[in-house]
Amino acid sequence: MRSASSSPLHYLSTNNTIILAILLALAIVAMTGCGSSGSTGGGGGQKFGGNTSVSVVLTSTANDQLSEFRLEFETLTLTSQSGKTVNLLSAQQPAELIHLNGGIEPLTTVSVPQDIYTSATATIGGADFTCVTVSASGSDTPGWLDVSMFAYGYTPDSNVTVNLPAPLTVTGDSMALTLNLLVSQSASYPSTCYPPQGTVQFAITPTFALTPLTVSSQPTNAANGKVTELEGGIASTNAANTSFTLSIPEGPGGTSDTRTLSVASNTATLFQGISGFAGLQVGTFVDMDGAIQPDGSLLATRIAVEDPSAVNVMSGPLLGVISLSGQPLLSSFGRLQQGPLLDPEGVGYGGYFSFGAALFQTSGQLANLQNLPFVAAFNSSNLVAGQNIYMSFTTLPDCCGNPVGNAQTVTLIPQTINGTVFGSAVTGEFTDYTVSLASYDLFPTLTALETPWQATLLTNPNQVEVYIDSTTQQLNTQPLAAGSTLRFYGLVFNDNGTLRMDCAQVSDGVTASSQSSSSRHLEMGESQTVRPKTPGGWLQTTTVVANPR
Repeated sequence: MRSASSSPLHYLSTNNTIILAILLALAIVAMTGCGSSGSTGGGGGQKFGGNTSVSVVLTSTANDQLSEFRLEFETLTLTSQSGKTVNLLSAQQPAELIHLNGGIEPLTTVSVPQDIYTSATATIGGADFTCVTVSASGSDTPGWLDVSMFAYGYTPDSNVTVNLPAPLTVTGDSMALTLNLLVSQSASYPSTCYPPQGTVQFAITPTFALTPLTVSSQPTNAANGKVTELEGGIASTNAANTSFTLSIPEGPGGTSDTRTLSVASNTATLFQGISGFAGLQVGTFVDMDGAIQPDGSLLATRIAVEDPSAVNVMSGPLLGVISLSGQPLLSSFGRLQQGPLLDPEGVGYGGYFSFGAALFQTSGQLANLQNLPFVAAFNSSNLVAGQNIYMSFTTLPDCCGNPVGNAQTVTLIPQTINGTVFGSAVTGEFTDYTVSLASYDLFPTLTALETPWQATLLTNPNQVEVYIDSTTQQLNTQPLAAGSTLRFYGLVFNDNGTLRMDCAQVSDGVTASSQSSSSRHLEMGESQTVRPKTPGGWLQTTTVVANPR
């Protein structure tokens, strides 16, 4: 006799229940799948409600041909799949992009209606880019250093492009976006970047990629929300919660070229140059690292005060070193400047500074200097043109009454180089990659000057030995191997005539000849050259302006 549990009726009933359960599960999966498709920017299954706090960070992708690229952002607008628009900027925001090559810096945070956004546009006010080169052999000052700036008083809307590689789904409590200036697609200029006198053709065509940024709670690099070597001045402090407002320089124009950012510190924050938060006063200049927070503020992981008594600071490439009547003088391209002595014309470009009594030091951003297989030294006898420096000073050079300024501190800070790998070797815990630089990189360019520079300091200015260890953040998709062009970020030292970099980050590179080839947006600008009455008589600045306001 069969038991009741094995009867045909019970068997059919049990299987019907299983089939219904399976069908119900499949239906739920199908419905969930539709919703997931919508959340990735696909179809109409996603339901949105409320707003999301959206933080936009700036970055750039560039080779070494331009030394500065400044923009005045007026609007940054997203358009949804239904045609609704939202402007992410509440006011004009200045930005300098070359110092962000491979890094990130917060631009703005705004509340955005949740939706799927399929396009973006931007409007730019003034714009300019600068290259440092050597004047042509046929000019009236052959072999002189030429700092050439190409500028628009305003930028036509048709010149600006914001590309979305995929639709942006704005949802959740907070999210971040990266606005990446593709520098090679954003500027057209004479092939040598040296403009002849008279009328010059050039174009400024800002081209961006706007993509989501996944921010980690403990970021390690620019790809997951870590900000490094952020410079600024303390605008206000709050001792109760150890936070402050930072005024961020975005050019040489003093307060006219700044943005503000909220920064917090905690017990894990590393302080360098001061004992702690109490050492931060209104007016103190800092360089720092930090983690982007959901509200767009920064949690500081490192705060360095290179000169607690500094009144004026500038950072950018060292242009050269000379000795005049026994007095050692240096000149720096003041890409970022802060302090009351500075003015919107950027007088510090190419000016001379006495550094005989200055304190020389190295940024504390990289913690592995003592492990390098060479002596990582930076001092008054081995600094070399092309290195990136942060300088505090008390007086500013001018054309007439005060031709020499006085440097108080000179700090070696990280920089990005773009080059091609052509060899490697293991040295202890590091791999040493031999990297070839393009001829327009500042190291070979500044060595070629026909002036009394320290040109003999470098054995091969076209080559850098790049040291990579387990702490180096490798963001590159191109292989780290011979033949690959990559960007390397780190501290560059002059080791007895050989350039050596302690590398903190590797990113995909930019081909050496990259430059916008579009002739559709070329403008005619008038070239004007100024030769400051400086002690060496080696420098000239050239300005080409189109579309004046």
